[in-house]
Amino acid sequence: MAIAFTDTISTVEQLRTVMAMPSEPALRKEMSRLDDGCRWFIERAPFVFIATSGADGRCDVSPKGDVPGFVQVLDDETLVLPDRPGNNRADSITNILQNPHIGMIFVVPGADWTLRVNGRATIVRDDAVLERCAVDGRRPALGIAVHVEEAYMHCPKCIIRSKLWDPATQLAPEDLPSFALMARDQAGYQQVPAEVVEKMDAESNKKLY
Repeated sequence: MAIAFTDTISTVEQLRTVMAMPSEPALRKEMSRLDDGCRWFIERAPFVFIATSGADGRCDVSPKGDVPGFVQVLDDETLVLPDRPGNNRADSITNILQNPHIGMIFVVPGADWTLRVNGRATIVRDDAVLERCAVDGRRPALGIAVHVEEAYMHCPKCIIRSKLWDPATQLAPEDLPSFALMARDQAGYQQVPAEVVEKMDAESNKKLY
């Protein structure tokens, strides 16, 4: 049963009674294209979160990762994200086909700030574009092209607070639960032996491209 909250905020006017207006620099930093700083960050980012939503408004955030610079910058207004092998749910791609709006947060290990890019996405199969995304001669079948509408660096406070890059906060491998077994249980396949699931997961993780 959903919790019924009794004290909520439902208008922007109410919001601004408890939160100050943004500063002028916070508003002025938003750009409609990529500058040199954005390009520098994207070229060194091995990880990006992409947010999409379907025609019904339901949202999804998917993590994407590869070698630094795997997201290709075609020009100051266009990015291409290769679609690497995964679980074939295609949640983000399906959403984009219904609603092209997309949000991205690029992450560079060790950097306390992130890069936000928002825009409109298109699913592309152009040979020349996909060739730029090839790894070891293997091209992705699809790419997500993003027309940049907003871009700006996000302040570092959230990463500083979380101590994300502090080795002292990271769990040791032996303290981590098994991803394969958690996924097995969530899917309702508890009858499948642990060693079988672990082997299948290990084999799947070898298929990166």
